[in-house]
Amino acid sequence: MSPSSRPKNDTFLRALLREPVEYTPVWLMRQAGRYLPEYNETRRRAGSFLQLCKNPQLACEVTLQPLSRFELDAAILFSDILTVPDAMGLGLYFADGEGPKFERPLREEWAIRDLTAPDPNVHLRYVMDAVAEIRRALGGSVPLIGFSGSPWTLACYMVEGGSGAATDYRTVKTMLYDRPDLLHHILDVTATAVTDYLNAQIESGAQAVMIFDSWGGSLSHAAYREFSLGYMQRIMSGLKRSHDGERVPCIVFTKGGGQWLEAIADIGCDAVGLDWTTDLGEARKRVGGRVALQGNIDPMALFASPEKVAAEARRVLDSYGGDAEDNRKSGGHVFNLGHGISQFTPPENVKVLVDTVHSHSRRGSAQV
Repeated sequence: MSPSSRPKNDTFLRALLREPVEYTPVWLMRQAGRYLPEYNETRRRAGSFLQLCKNPQLACEVTLQPLSRFELDAAILFSDILTVPDAMGLGLYFADGEGPKFERPLREEWAIRDLTAPDPNVHLRYVMDAVAEIRRALGGSVPLIGFSGSPWTLACYMVEGGSGAATDYRTVKTMLYDRPDLLHHILDVTATAVTDYLNAQIESGAQAVMIFDSWGGSLSHAAYREFSLGYMQRIMSGLKRSHDGERVPCIVFTKGGGQWLEAIADIGCDAVGLDWTTDLGEARKRVGGRVALQGNIDPMALFASPEKVAAEARRVLDSYGGDAEDNRKSGGHVFNLGHGISQFTPPENVKVLVDTVHSHSRRGSAQV
């Protein structure tokens, strides 16, 4: 039997669906991570990052850790975007000081043609077990977010064999321009895999899902639409949009994607994530109420003094525009970072951020 549907604190879900809220909800990308000493202790017990991801009990433990410290309005599944290509047989491993790597990157045409989408309930069963366990442990307190990487972002890792940023995406972009047929095949299979994966997370208990297009901003204007946005639109059309009688909102986040905001808003998602280079108020005008917006404080702002952290949080909230009362009536804004939290962030500054978002969005311009 599935857990009860709506959590006690459903502010995050209501904001995504542009329903009235009492305050602006907040959660943080990568909120369960290395900036928390308790996370580092659990990871040490697990033996490695990958073993931590593949142990549902420990994944649940670290998912809940930030909720014990901060009054966050959502939990996000602890996992990694590269579990999907790992399940495709590419051999994910983590080299010390080098980040994720693949033993068998997609370079040969035969390997690309042989690529198939995994069954998430078989090859990624540990993720579904973690989702179900986290939902039980949350006890209906706050919503659980599931996620995946976008097909383009996953393809970057799958072809480069690691982070493409280190090589200017040379291998995958050479394929894009020289053999677009091969890259489209990778993206086609991966889009199917991501759709199946997110739907399985929803069936297992995820109450919202997010697509991380971390490397979309590396593409040219034309290439973004063809090799990234088009495949995310296909995923949108194949996603379960409701489960257990409740709507399941979807967020799409392209880092560096502010120039494509209107196009992203048109693919069928409920919310668009923004990095810190896009003004929230301008973004709100551009989308015209079609979608909610998520973001977008610079993660580096959290290294400033607590007073400066609070001031920057208030500035971001105020940049959304309108007064607090109107924003509460219309919803539509989820406060977040413009990218993942740094491992070096002081946890006490995270508390300042979360508390300021809640207090300032309740009081609005009354707070100095």
